[in-house]
Amino acid sequence: MLDVQPTALPGVMILTPRRFGDGRGFFSETWNRQRMADHGIQIEFVQDNHSLSADVDTIRGLHFQAPPHAQDKLVRCGRGRLFDVAVDIRVGSPTYGNWIGVELSAENGKQLLIPAGFLHGFVTRTPDTEIIYKCSDYYAPETEGAVRFDDPSIGIDWGLTGAAVLSDKDAEAPSFKSFQSPFTWEGAA
Repeated sequence: MLDVQPTALPGVMILTPRRFGDGRGFFSETWNRQRMADHGIQIEFVQDNHSLSADVDTIRGLHFQAPPHAQDKLVRCGRGRLFDVAVDIRVGSPTYGNWIGVELSAENGKQLLIPAGFLHGFVTRTPDTEIIYKCSDYYAPETEGAVRFDDPSIGIDWGLTGAAVLSDKDAEAPSFKSFQSPFTWEGAA
């Protein structure tokens, strides 16, 4: 059983797999190609990533990989709690520059499916938060890019409780206005 909820950004979906629990804990099938295909989701994932952020208010993003190595991502939280964000950067899209955010936690089991053509980032809400995500293309550093997380023209409410903890790369990311997107909207997703 899989609960699939569309969001205000076409193609971005919240997936909540069913959990089977008992006194030991729970079991959940987080990816099943056939069950996803039954919901119209047909993605070939080739790489899994796992990161740990030690501090609350750690922001990673807003990131993307450009074609020919653009990535669809399926993101979930393995431990702790985070606020996961997707921003539409498909030139010509009716939702270009719009964002959605979803709380993902080890407790709620929600996952966020983010297609290529979207920026992705997250902020941690608890110490030692782990994010686990599948990618549809391999990491290709020559195609990676970023946009400043706090750009006012996007206006993401990160819900920070203190100063953002950033990498040097994210702290120096360009503004959204100066960003030239490599993605073009191709109609309804």
